[in-house]
Amino acid sequence: QVQLVESGGGLVQPGGSLRLSCAASGIIFGIDPMGWYRQAPGKQRELVARVTSGGRTYYVDSVKGRATISRDNAKNTVSLQMNRLKPEDTAVYFCYALYRNNNYWGQGTQVTVSS
Repeated sequence: QVQLVESGGGLVQPGGSLRLSCAASGIIFGIDPMGWYRQAPGKQRELVARVTSGGRTYYVDSVKGRATISRDNAKNTVSLQMNRLKPEDTAVYFCYALYRNNNYWGQGTQVTVSS
């Protein structure tokens, strides 16, 4: 089993920045990839960014150039730095990890971008 614990999030003004972090425990080897999804009210959950253990990254078009995902393989942590935040980034952000063909999810953390 993989347990994911998220931190970060909160209320941010448009144009601001925040950093989300996620730590995996339980299984320390073979989690690949790790990343972040988000779900806004009334919308489907979407993949925001993911990173493999080898460092390959993916970003959804709407955050390209504004987000940076990073991973510490030794600590099994993944972070998402988001800059120049927009109101449309408002959502619950979920950390996820793939392990042995099973997706594991964090509890979610709310990000609200509003003035």
